[in-house]
Amino acid sequence: TRPTRRFTCAESRGLMSAWGGAAPGRTFVPMEAGDRYAPCVQLIIRFVVNGIALWIAALIVDGVDIEASTTTGEVLTVLAIAAVFAVVNIVVRPIVKILSLPLYVITLGLFTFVVNALMLLLTSWIADLLDVPFHVDGFWDALLGGLVISFVSWLINLVLPS
Repeated sequence: TRPTRRFTCAESRGLMSAWGGAAPGRTFVPMEAGDRYAPCVQLIIRFVVNGIALWIAALIVDGVDIEASTTTGEVLTVLAIAAVFAVVNIVVRPIVKILSLPLYVITLGLFTFVVNALMLLLTSWIADLLDVPFHVDGFWDALLGGLVISFVSWLINLVLPS
């Protein structure tokens, strides 16, 4: 057998496209020996977990609505919302966390729930701008939706290998 070489996500993507598909005799494994999945696969898994959590929040919380008429439309809407939610959490959330650090300290971390609600409201606002049929009615619905999303994500991540 051939020895396997460890590839990064970008390297594997470049090699896969250069070879027109899976390279014969090549095995793509994670960069670190302790990692179970390559970084790009971890990102996709996290994206899907957030999508599932958003979908469950829309089912449970009355004020969090996905207004798609077909199952395909609902799946595409959830994927679009998960993408917007991911961008909001990557770009805006760190800035908000730094600016609100004193509130985190004063409330012993409970301000996290408020930040989660604000991120969900921002996601709803951006979804409205992009004509994605997703809407959060108000702050309290966003707070409850954020709690559901956090809890469901935590449960799913318990089941998934690291």
